[in-house]
Amino acid sequence: MAFPQPKAQAPQLPQLDLRTIECKQGAVRAVRFNADGQYLLSCGSDKSLKLWSVKRGTPLKTYSGHGYEVLDADSSFDNSQICSGSSDKTVILWDVASGQVNRKFRGHAGKVNCVQFNEEASVILSGSIDGTVRCWDTRSRKNEPIQVLDEARDSVSSVKVMQHELLTGSVDGRVRRYDLRMGQLHVDFINSPITCVCFSRDGQCTLSSSLDSTVRLLDKSTGEMLGEYMGHKMKGYKLDCCLSSKDTHVLSCSEDGHVYCWDLVEGCLSLKLPVGKAVVQSLAFHPTETCLLTATEGRVLVWVAEIEEDEEGTMETS
Repeated sequence: MAFPQPKAQAPQLPQLDLRTIECKQGAVRAVRFNADGQYLLSCGSDKSLKLWSVKRGTPLKTYSGHGYEVLDADSSFDNSQICSGSSDKTVILWDVASGQVNRKFRGHAGKVNCVQFNEEASVILSGSIDGTVRCWDTRSRKNEPIQVLDEARDSVSSVKVMQHELLTGSVDGRVRRYDLRMGQLHVDFINSPITCVCFSRDGQCTLSSSLDSTVRLLDKSTGEMLGEYMGHKMKGYKLDCCLSSKDTHVLSCSEDGHVYCWDLVEGCLSLKLPVGKAVVQSLAFHPTETCLLTATEGRVLVWVAEIEEDEEGTMETS
């Protein structure tokens, strides 16, 4: 009896350079996918925020309104709005279609390192060098924050939201998880300045990167260490980490010009992706597909697992 051949497994990691986008906005401080992954946002040191087509690599709109470099941005769930944070201490809410400023929020005492919408885009959360996370109501006309979280003893470097939970990372070496529904705060002490935090896609774990060149995976409920990922260089820069779209791999930027990808369960290095000669400042994994964005100097690179030609003869991701 002949058994059918097993189906070939699709590549789990993007390692083919689909295209390089010369952003022409100074150094790219952060790169992000929009909600459905069709577009990308690049945050520039030239004070601009740009929206690009991932498929074509073409610029669609430039958003100008900050007084200093843009450090982070996020897209709303319906892709109709963008929020951005800047060294000018402000958070801006943009209308995507018109490119106009809908609201400008002031209140932080220092540069805004990170921003994110909640799932309904009714609130923007911003973390600042002033050690606070501020919550801004996007639907009211009031410019004061509806809540200020000031538990951090140093700069807040990263914020992430999942349902009713808020995850923050701080230079004070602590990962804080706020259960907004229950009004509870859970703290994990890492003992090294935190540069980035995120939830796993299933919501059961948290990932954090720190300046001791280590990425850590923790059980969200117990704080138990589930994995440590090392080999990259992260000593003096605020760099990103993330999980792949199916939670199979851990990825981190590095100061040596590479992106490091580890198997989440085994902890072994699966891929050392050469991006450039300079520091890889930021990265983002596609929400559903095997596609990765990396930012280094003034460029954004789009990485895929496979490259195919569409009917028009242009290159597409697979």
